[in-house]
Amino acid sequence: MPAVLGFEGSANKIGVGVVRDGAVLANPRRTYVTPPGTGFLPGDTARHHRAVILDLLQEALTEAGLTSQDIDCIAYTKGPGMGAPLVSVAVVARTVAQLWNKPLLGVNHCIGHIEMGRLITGATSPTVLYVSGGNTQVIAYSEHRYRIFGETIDIAVGNCLDRFARVLKISNDPSPGYNIEQMAKRGKKLVELPYTVKGMDVSFSGILSFIEDVAQRMLATGECTPEDLCFSLQETVFAMLVEITERAMAHCGSQEALIVGGVGCNLRLQEMMETMCQERGARLFATDERFCIDNGAMIAQAGWEMFRAGHRTPLSDSGITQRYRTDEVEVTWRD
Repeated sequence: MPAVLGFEGSANKIGVGVVRDGAVLANPRRTYVTPPGTGFLPGDTARHHRAVILDLLQEALTEAGLTSQDIDCIAYTKGPGMGAPLVSVAVVARTVAQLWNKPLLGVNHCIGHIEMGRLITGATSPTVLYVSGGNTQVIAYSEHRYRIFGETIDIAVGNCLDRFARVLKISNDPSPGYNIEQMAKRGKKLVELPYTVKGMDVSFSGILSFIEDVAQRMLATGECTPEDLCFSLQETVFAMLVEITERAMAHCGSQEALIVGGVGCNLRLQEMMETMCQERGARLFATDERFCIDNGAMIAQAGWEMFRAGHRTPLSDSGITQRYRTDEVEVTWRD
């Protein structure tokens, strides 16, 4: 019954989780929140993570009812993500592994999301829509790899939403995407925005540039409200994501779809995906904010799978990488 401790800190969330044989024993998390109209810088984010990570470690062990002797492996996010926060967390993970004399595992952040989603929902072999602030990919498993069937060719969908939130000075607490979702529920007018699907890939930079350019003029002239713009942006970008996910499902012959990543919490996205799945006779799987948003348990769960499959990360290879594609990892723990 191996117990794995996972550290996640690739962006503005810092989390420490404990997983043992499919059970999430602890999953505390903190968020670095910046003022409205601003984003989070790597250096400031790293300082936030360093200030709270040891408290989170103790909190996770206490919540799990375990001691260092009960932990069998230390897992941490190797990448992708922001450099300074990744380094801060990796240093702590390496130090803890050496102090406790435990094996170390560097985990791909994207695969952490997928394995967490599979664990919580019970999906067996889904087509995965992975949507977050740093990544947008449509993924399916084949021959020991998570294959990328489509992705953004520029910025991630979450980054598009976050940067639009800055234009309207929307609060970053608890997250700009959540606040856009709430405002969109009150939107009544659909503003036509660029819809950019290129085969299996999507592009969000043009939509963002367009809406940044017209937002203040349209608001000043009363053509629309901030709520209308939030509604229109959500409807447009989510329709693009549903389209490429459905195309991947058709290609793979899949009857399951799984949404993971922070944007996957959005209930409107889940609703649109559910409609598509029902029309195909397929099932949709999704999780709530506890497991969609970056967290330590997802790294622990992926680490648990890797640990049981015999993976280990030597100290000489225990660095981080800001670019670490999902399909680079050999998935030896699946048939």
